[in-house]
Amino acid sequence: MKTIPLTTAIILMASTAAFAQVETRTMTFENEGATLSGTLYLPEGHDGSKLPAVVVTGAWTSVEEQMPAVYAEQMVERGFAAFTFDFRGWGKSGDLPQSVRFVESPEAKTSDIRAAFAFIATLPEVDISRINGLGICASAGYMIDAVAGNDRVGRIGLVAPWLQNQEIVSAVYGGDDGVKGLIEMSRAAEAAGGQIIPAAGPEGAEGVLMPIGGYYYEEDRGAIPAYDNKWNNAGWEGWLTYYPADHAERLTQPLAIVHSEAAAIPQGVRTFLEGFTGVATLQWLEDVTQFDFYDNPDDVTRAADSMAAHFND
Repeated sequence: MKTIPLTTAIILMASTAAFAQVETRTMTFENEGATLSGTLYLPEGHDGSKLPAVVVTGAWTSVEEQMPAVYAEQMVERGFAAFTFDFRGWGKSGDLPQSVRFVESPEAKTSDIRAAFAFIATLPEVDISRINGLGICASAGYMIDAVAGNDRVGRIGLVAPWLQNQEIVSAVYGGDDGVKGLIEMSRAAEAAGGQIIPAAGPEGAEGVLMPIGGYYYEEDRGAIPAYDNKWNNAGWEGWLTYYPADHAERLTQPLAIVHSEAAAIPQGVRTFLEGFTGVATLQWLEDVTQFDFYDNPDDVTRAADSMAAHFND
């Protein structure tokens, strides 16, 4: 891997771009028999000329109105068209097969991102020679897999990426016994046709995926009306056996990452980059939490500046 430090000059150049007002257009596209709902973000009053474009995807359980919308607006302010969408089984989009919803399926979400790239390549406002992907948190792995081997996509950026392998999964989810127990729960839930629990709750809550308060639980942050706030326990096995940190060799496009030691599993970034043979731009921010990357204005601005500089390189 060749790592290029992100220079202050590049960041300042990107951040001095004139901010634009944003307009949105609701759109739908198809993938594997389901209709997905998405949003195209453009500068207000856009004249129809072709723009470089970014497909933006968010953290696990999220919908497009959360952190994807935040970064989509940031990309428009920096001269891009941006596209967000709800994955199958989430938000406004159709179901997964067998009418399943709220399953965090890496395979399905990767397929949906590929379909989103194919869809935006048909839009007259998009410069098909400058299509990029931006994955946040859990969708970083899905974005990597959707971009790898995809000739439509020129560059990829990751913000606060959650890149796990078996070792990290074991450390996060209670060791080998904890992982085994969750996989057994997943199989039982799948056999029962699904078992849906709240995704977010207050600190210490029982029967909740994320009993930690914070972003997903606060109404002025991620707990917006559009958020499903649901998790299907049938999704645990697919999630826990998904190891994007170990598959860096799949990706050949130039890569930019913004992360922090204070955010989630920074060791996953280091593991991934050890196996990455392409060109990577890496920026570590100090004392930025995972949730700060989702909506804290200063931290979002810094991350968006880095992504814009990378996509414009």
